[in-house]
Amino acid sequence: MDVLRRRGNQFIDHYRAGKPPVLVFDHEVIVDGTSLERPCNYMLLRIKPEAGEKTDPTKRPYVVFDPRAGHGPGIGGSKEKSQVGVALRAGHPVYFVAFRPKPVPGQTLRDVALAEKLFLDKVAELHPDAEAKPAIVGNCQAGWAIMILSALAPDQASVISIAGSPLSYWAGKEGKDPMRYFGGLTGGNWLAALAADLGGGIFDGANLVSNFEFLNPANALIGKPYNLYSKVDTEADRYLGFERWWSGHFLLTRDEILELTSELFIGNKLTRGRLVDRSGDPVDLREIRAPIVVIASEGDNITPPPQALNWILDLYDDVEEIRANEQTIVYTVNRSVGHLGIFVSGKVAVKEHAEFVSSIELIETLPPGLFEMVIEEIEPEGGVTPGAPAYVARFEARTLDDIRAYDDGRDDEKPFEVVAQMSEVNEGLYETFVSPWLKPFANEGMAEMQRFFHPQRQRYLWCSDVNPFMAGIEVAANAIREKREEAEPDNVYRRTEDLIMRSSEAFLEKMTAQRDLMLEQVFKGIWTNPLVVALSGQAASYADSRKPRASKRKEIEELRDLKLAAIEKRCQQGSFRQAVMRVIYASIRETGRVDARGYAAAQEIWKSHPRFDGISWAELKTEAREAALMVSHDVDKALESLPMLLETRQEREEAVALLRRLAEWRPDVALDVKELMARVEKILGMEAPDGPRRIAARGAKPVAVMPHAPKAGSLAARKPTSRSKH
Repeated sequence: MDVLRRRGNQFIDHYRAGKPPVLVFDHEVIVDGTSLERPCNYMLLRIKPEAGEKTDPTKRPYVVFDPRAGHGPGIGGSKEKSQVGVALRAGHPVYFVAFRPKPVPGQTLRDVALAEKLFLDKVAELHPDAEAKPAIVGNCQAGWAIMILSALAPDQASVISIAGSPLSYWAGKEGKDPMRYFGGLTGGNWLAALAADLGGGIFDGANLVSNFEFLNPANALIGKPYNLYSKVDTEADRYLGFERWWSGHFLLTRDEILELTSELFIGNKLTRGRLVDRSGDPVDLREIRAPIVVIASEGDNITPPPQALNWILDLYDDVEEIRANEQTIVYTVNRSVGHLGIFVSGKVAVKEHAEFVSSIELIETLPPGLFEMVIEEIEPEGGVTPGAPAYVARFEARTLDDIRAYDDGRDDEKPFEVVAQMSEVNEGLYETFVSPWLKPFANEGMAEMQRFFHPQRQRYLWCSDVNPFMAGIEVAANAIREKREEAEPDNVYRRTEDLIMRSSEAFLEKMTAQRDLMLEQVFKGIWTNPLVVALSGQAASYADSRKPRASKRKEIEELRDLKLAAIEKRCQQGSFRQAVMRVIYASIRETGRVDARGYAAAQEIWKSHPRFDGISWAELKTEAREAALMVSHDVDKALESLPMLLETRQEREEAVALLRRLAEWRPDVALDVKELMARVEKILGMEAPDGPRRIAARGAKPVAVMPHAPKAGSLAARKPTSRSKH
């Protein structure tokens, strides 16, 4: 009870302080959105390194975007082991996009998007000598925001990472993922409009928080409180730190919440190409040029893997189309962590997010296509804190069937098309016949009182010093702490207590599963009804929903062919570096994998090679992307022209020796490219009778790696190891 009292007081103090971001890092405001031509409540913060630590201004900046889904900003940097902490420890300049509790009157999502674009422009301006453009990270709803931003401004970012971001809102498995049904069960978007009208044109984010807790009442009512109760001596600080963020309820304008629900959640218009910008042009995610990294989890009941990944299926028919669009998509799926854990958990921070930061140069040089980032735990060696886990990533080529495997088919998405259509009808009826007479009765005083008495806020106030009945709790708790003795783990009362609570939690979980099943059946009963389908217009012979999705494949391939025609003219021209890169990309094509350890080894090898001196990372990346495109278009022509690039015997010997060194470093993939190496040596007239056989005898296999000058704190600084626990 004393911890709950402190939680209530913390809630009040945070409110009185203006609900600042819950960042544990010192920071300063760089750009205030209220001062922009189209003002909004967003702001750009610069994270300050701790005393004695420095960031390298020439390193790639990181910009973290937090979600605005009822809570306040800061969760991406609310602890040392976080997205912010990982990038900061690696020496990168880090920026954070935050927002204030109340929106600017009349603020829209388009105003926010414009502000975020200006924020990225400012970061690039502050780091003119940086090795690359900013890497941007979007959590949950901020993920689709930066995807839209990157589609409208493709040159803003170098790499995009989206964590737990719902982009395909209708997707999910039958019998699971009930949150997607809520909009249909309430008749669509009109309820959000009603809530905003009652709030005087403001939508209360506490309503969204209630929806999150409604998903898992067993955890909200028993699991989370009992975890605190049973570990109250050690759990209080962590609990209070999280509750400081969880209890900070933020507001949205009426226009923002309606655009969110009608355009994105219920309408699902983003990946279908029906979302338009200010000029009326459709927002097409295929316009994004930067590599995209998707982090999802099978334990996430708010953004399950199908919602995080099915947008790839919506945009592309196969991997060849992804390659034709010169797009690189990487995904990784955690097996158990929940939604918030994707961007809050310290374990995820030191695993998925840390590997994203340490492998970002490698990700940038991956060839176009679809890859899964597989992260393995390895035995810690020199430079790693004893007892701390150490990980290494590899990137394996995947097909769209691998994405489909996370879902159970897409037929269950058809009723959502009916919901989307009827939602617009219901909202139109509400806007025409209800909203005009309701708005005059709603005023600021009534709205504030409504927000004050919201159950999400009252539960904090009742357990604070504002409540006189809590007056004696602090004194009693302090007295108990002095004489407190812990019961043994096998104490019969302690074991009975745990059994009762765990059984109660399991009972609630079963009841929740039955409730979710009932909600799904009610949803299907309504929105698959032939009469409702006919009224929505979806049963018409030429309804839009029955038409095939507009494909840009022909346009994409025509553009690619134009680029290839220009590249083909240079096919017989190039440098030593380009020749090596062609072989490396051909080996990636052969093996279907790229290993971060091999990449680290390549950094060490090329670090001392004179032919890789004096080239910038931007120039090297451009050459690598051109080599990848050339190999993907015509691998035979790319390899047959190698003698034109390596004219002298000395150059050919150096190239073959370099490729052999890379091949011998990793003995687990070289046999897969043995024939490729033999072919390359034959093309160059460098056949060595004992060359390929010598490699095969040693069991050595080359790894597909990309060149880059080593960076401080990168994988090159680690001692490579082939010993793995898995």
